[in-house]
Amino acid sequence: MTTGDVWLPLPPAELAPLPASLTYVHWNGEEEFPADPADCVFYTVPYMKGPEVAVRPLPHMPRLRVVQTLTAGVDHMLPAVPTLPTGALLCNAGPLHNTSTAELALTLTLSALRGVPKAVRDQGAERWDTRLWTSLADRRVLIVGYGGIGAAIEERLLPFEPAEVVRVAGRARTSPRGPVHASTDLPALLPGAEVVIVATPLTEATRGLVGAEFLAALPDGALLVNVSRGAVVDTEALLAQLESGRLLAALDVTDPEPLPAGHPLWQAPGVLITPHVGGPSTAFRPRAERLVRAQLERFAAGETPEYVVAEAE
Repeated sequence: MTTGDVWLPLPPAELAPLPASLTYVHWNGEEEFPADPADCVFYTVPYMKGPEVAVRPLPHMPRLRVVQTLTAGVDHMLPAVPTLPTGALLCNAGPLHNTSTAELALTLTLSALRGVPKAVRDQGAERWDTRLWTSLADRRVLIVGYGGIGAAIEERLLPFEPAEVVRVAGRARTSPRGPVHASTDLPALLPGAEVVIVATPLTEATRGLVGAEFLAALPDGALLVNVSRGAVVDTEALLAQLESGRLLAALDVTDPEPLPAGHPLWQAPGVLITPHVGGPSTAFRPRAERLVRAQLERFAAGETPEYVVAEAE
């Protein structure tokens, strides 16, 4: 059985039962380390504490074998991988956030199409303004980033009877719901997309993917929904489209993030913004506990954990 210290951002007693061969330490990003990091073999990254906190213990962990994030995206951790001990694994959260993020993607889509932001403003002004809004029914929807979250989004879209759901990932493949296009097909797909939902991870290939050319290819009145990472979208290019009134946007993530007071995106016409809340919901805690337990059981048994996204060389 594997031995050593495990650093957890959740109190170990609340995760019990855990493998008995390991020693458990609670650390959720506090200034002081709770134990000698040199003894840590499995490090679970504190959730939503920022990249500086996430990587701070790593230089002091020479025995580290696994870094487990509680996020789907690991862009904040990838720069640290070359500094990890040889063979150390970086694992993401797998399906942990699929349900919660898909819920928010659907919420943002429906809210933006059906004019909920305007209704909230009208309510505050005690103004009754009835008008015709766009339905999700019969819209052509394009999902950019068809992984676990993208598939979960599609499952929640289908009961609303869209005319078509088109799937895009880095490479072409098939899925239980139908074909998945390669990202190289986007120029041909964008002109027919009335709703674009972005759920792709942030990589060098996807940084700025939704830029001026991408946005210009969309039809007038199209809605862009981003539940991935802010830097996937070129903010200046999106602002130009919003200010012209040609496109709508619903954003759970922005670039920069947090979006500072006074940034023009706050007041741009046709935009709905939520403060990166795709993951943090009541669904998070029980699913995070199940994920961590399962990963530790595999690790203690000498097996390779699931959801490995990188290995230190």
